[in-house]
Amino acid sequence: MELKQIESFVRVAELGSFTKAALALSIPQPLLSRHVRQLEVELHQNLLMRNGRGVTVTEAGLVMLEHGRGILHQVAVAQEELGSVRGALAGRVSIGLPPSLSKLVTVPLTMSFRQALPHAQLSLTEGFSVLMVESLRAGRLDMAVLYNPPPSPDLEMTVLHEDTLILIAGKKSQPLTPDTQLKDVVQLADLAKLPLIVPSRPNAFRLLIDTEMLRINCKPNIVLEIDGLNAILELVKEGLGYAVLPAYTLRNFAKPKDFTTHRVEKPKLMSQLMLVWSARRPMTATHKAAMQLTNEVVSQALQANG
Repeated sequence: MELKQIESFVRVAELGSFTKAALALSIPQPLLSRHVRQLEVELHQNLLMRNGRGVTVTEAGLVMLEHGRGILHQVAVAQEELGSVRGALAGRVSIGLPPSLSKLVTVPLTMSFRQALPHAQLSLTEGFSVLMVESLRAGRLDMAVLYNPPPSPDLEMTVLHEDTLILIAGKKSQPLTPDTQLKDVVQLADLAKLPLIVPSRPNAFRLLIDTEMLRINCKPNIVLEIDGLNAILELVKEGLGYAVLPAYTLRNFAKPKDFTTHRVEKPKLMSQLMLVWSARRPMTATHKAAMQLTNEVVSQALQANG
């Protein structure tokens, strides 16, 4: 099994076309096809299904695609480490961000990265915590910003920020009862009485709400699951339910004055934002510089919007 065979297969699988992959790799298409076929022969598996419109990945191909991406990433890391011996902070750094934070930090992180590490390449990926943990372990991500990751012997982590989730209501939201308005501070048990619009599992905020309410023998009254924080806030604004999210998500909304916010107590909903990386893979000088940069950018963004 050769690296050129793995790289050829990965590019064809990702682009769904031998023609596009050949252009991306700047090699003749017959040579590309030969690389993929040699890999299939060596593995005794059909990795791709050819058709008139391109290719689709087989079940065996999906397995190989995941491993292939990890192998290519680790080769890039090794090349970067060798380059760092010469004193150059270069190479590729892949960072995972949660959807709730991506909009807030993508631009400042990219700008800071280009200024501080002009010879390095940045790759940002948005995803849920469970999927990003898998990518860290497989080597597809160098580091990730995650909410409430479970302790694990193969992961290192440091706290970036602690958030308190709040109850968010729209100006059109219905009161608890016709003669009762929401107070500035509500108890966690009160959430069982309110129609909540929440992200679906495995969103970290959803898991936190479910877990903490279970601890006090309550169950959230979930009327709608939406995977998109802006979409949730749009529905809350129209009075269709309530949201339980960090305050900074509301500050990203176009018209925050359309909402009222209420602290949740007894107990509070505390969420930890962590920077996480693999304990089993080496961190290069470029990775360490990117970690420090990510720490600073995320902390500053959340303090400014907290």
